[in-house]
Amino acid sequence: MTEHTPDYTRALDNAERILGFSLAPFVDPRPSEPANAYDFTRIATEHAFKDAWPRTDHLDLRSRALVSVTITASLGILEPLRGQLRIALRNGVTKEEIVEAFIQMAVYAGVARAFDSYAVAREVFAEYDEAGDAARDQS
Repeated sequence: MTEHTPDYTRALDNAERILGFSLAPFVDPRPSEPANAYDFTRIATEHAFKDAWPRTDHLDLRSRALVSVTITASLGILEPLRGQLRIALRNGVTKEEIVEAFIQMAVYAGVARAFDSYAVAREVFAEYDEAGDAARDQS
């Protein structure tokens, strides 16, 4: 494990609260990566989870999550979209609100992009429902 700076630790702690799991195993460099890989993941993680996500004075976490879904979907970056959808659902955004965001996105970013991205949303919705069913079965 890499020694983390206090800011990076704070970013990872924030990420875990938002995501519901530790981000460190996904961002800590692997032995095959060059020495500066840690700099990249640290800077990107701090920027997102120390600097941007905690800014809740004007945009709450729930709204920020929905904006992030819309941005990643509009850009067509599907794997990050999957993560943003999970964050949104975990932080109180409803599936119906996500669908409305896709409707709006289709108008301004294009129907084809919206359909590609919505295919990912369908998968995450099913995953979310299955996880909820499993949690209810355990109680």
